[in-house]
Amino acid sequence: MIVIRWILARIILVVDFLYRPTGIKRSTDEQAALDKSLSTLALYQYAACPFCVKVRWAMKRNTLNIETRDAKRNPEFAKELEEQGGALKVPCLRIEEESGAITWMYESNDIIDYLENRSSTVATA
Repeated sequence: MIVIRWILARIILVVDFLYRPTGIKRSTDEQAALDKSLSTLALYQYAACPFCVKVRWAMKRNTLNIETRDAKRNPEFAKELEEQGGALKVPCLRIEEESGAITWMYESNDIIDYLENRSSTVATA
């Protein structure tokens, strides 16, 4: 089983590399405003997780520069995710609001919807 997981992980990483989408082109000012609005977000993920790849592709497609934290290779991130987020499950988006409140979002489709809505809100502002 370990060998099968290793092979599948490598296939996922190769597919991620070969088919990574291109991003949206924005003006420098628009991209800077978007980057600033997204600076309080962090995506906890594993490199070879297909659901994490799905979220990273959505981030790339929308040119969303969000910090990624590998919870598999960094025990500190894994500990944060489990203790603060409530579960060692990826992908997980850590959202820090202006008020200082922190929300943890776990489902890839929910994360993608949230990011697309948030980026379109900033782009139209």
